[in-house]
Amino acid sequence: MKYLHTMVRVSDLEVSLDFYSNKLGLVELRRHENETGRYTLVFLAAPGDESAQVELTWNWDPEDYGTARNFGHLAYQVDDIYAACERLRDGGVVINRPPRDGRMAFVRSPDLIAIELLQKGEALPPREPWASMPNTGEW
Repeated sequence: MKYLHTMVRVSDLEVSLDFYSNKLGLVELRRHENETGRYTLVFLAAPGDESAQVELTWNWDPEDYGTARNFGHLAYQVDDIYAACERLRDGGVVINRPPRDGRMAFVRSPDLIAIELLQKGEALPPREPWASMPNTGEW
């Protein structure tokens, strides 16, 4: 058995691609548009690691996906948790669970999918403004 990908439904493909690619840093591997089924599939992965893919499914006809809490979360290892959170925050992304411990943070996609960021290796020493930053919303 081999892991292939995780699929998440998105309500606005361009907004989601801006988040996953431009802000989170994933790269698009391939795209499939199905006019008969009225949907687009976009497969993304972390640079250099195509073995763990995310499939964004955009149904062309609007649907309400709710809060997406029933999904759980996607998790990505990062080289520097503080730099990753700063880049996301500078891009307008709310840091729902700041990396107070230098190890873990949570953000949400435009469709409210929780994304966990985990520090590669050992936790970094606590650093401001993260160490004293409270949680915001659900994660």
